Amino acid sequence: MQQHATPSSLRVVTYNVHRCRGLDRKLDPGRILDVLFEINADLVALQEVLNLEGDAREMNQALYLADQLGFHYVIGGNIALEKGCYGNVILSRFPILNSYNHDISVSGREPRGCLQADLELGEHRLHIFNVHLGTSMRERRLQAQKLMDNGVLRKPDLSGHRIVLGDFNDWTRIGLISRMLSQEMKAVDLRKHLKWTCTYPGVLPIFHLDHIYHDSGLHLERFRLHRTRTALVASDHLPLVADFRLPSKPKVHEASWRHSIGHHQR
Repeated sequence: MQQHATPSSLRVVTYNVHRCRGLDRKLDPGRILDVLFEINADLVALQEVLNLEGDAREMNQALYLADQLGFHYVIGGNIALEKGCYGNVILSRFPILNSYNHDISVSGREPRGCLQADLELGEHRLHIFNVHLGTSMRERRLQAQKLMDNGVLRKPDLSGHRIVLGDFNDWTRIGLISRMLSQEMKAVDLRKHLKWTCTYPGVLPIFHLDHIYHDSGLHLERFRLHRTRTALVASDHLPLVADFRLPSKPKVHEASWRHSIGHHQR
């Protein structure tokens, strides 16, 4: 495997690609690829990705996008299909050491997952959590409790900094999961960085569904909503892009949340 020097910065994007079906109803993974080339991120968290084996090459969307970008990738399949799966995907310029798809499904609702990828960025370790939460308030409340327990975001063996990002499906301005995450991580406040603070639907966004949270050891340098002609039609969401500066020296993450495990539990 190719060895990478320790980077000084990291560009991250979260993007709900809506099965690569655009606002014109055309299913075209090539347009999503064009948007990702425009952004030129190091790490890509995608939601609503369709992965079908044996069909057209572009329909195995994770493999197609990773192959075209030259990235490593992992799939978090939340819904099993006859020829593959549907769910979240993480694409990374850097090696992926481990991955886990945490089941955060709620009984009676659509299966949901939180895809974790542990990355190696030179001397740095980074833990990425790509989430796609449910559409009902009760469902998100239960999913928030699952995320904040000791088995997902507070796993004792996490040794690097964490980034939690994805489609939170929270139509309110500050939902329960946002409040819980903000107590121990930094929330990227769109109002401080963007003229438009909403990300859905793409052409005329009126809801703030997509979010990025990060540990304090990562310094946010720039944040933007990627609003280009191609992005406006490629999906019903717009990509959120964050540029982070990494610490000059890697260090074991001080897991302060370990002292408060159970604080948010019932």
